[in-house]
Amino acid sequence: MIPSAPRVELTPAAAELLRRLRATHGPLMFHQSGGCCDGSAPMCYPEGEFRTGDSDVLLASLAVEGVDEPVTFWMSRSQYEVWSHTRLIVDVVEGRGSGFSLEAPEGVRFLTRSRLVGT
Repeated sequence: MIPSAPRVELTPAAAELLRRLRATHGPLMFHQSGGCCDGSAPMCYPEGEFRTGDSDVLLASLAVEGVDEPVTFWMSRSQYEVWSHTRLIVDVVEGRGSGFSLEAPEGVRFLTRSRLVGT
């Protein structure tokens, strides 16, 4: 059975970084826009700091071991239309991205990898 919405998963490195960020910043959320360059990377914010609306889709509420509440993962509706047939895997890579994502001072950045659903 092919799910109607992409499934979002975290690599162990992403989960570990989220635990550290949660300890410092409180409850967290992700938003993945349809921008270019770093604008297409998943951005991590304190929960509720990024205002979502009708142009966004809630893809997942991620359970992270060691984090009391789920980490929500939102995507812009236009980006969702392009990626609706994929499984999203949130990972961490070396290097500093730009923008306002909470991990920027850590010398790493979140990155979304994708895999076609059913592969």
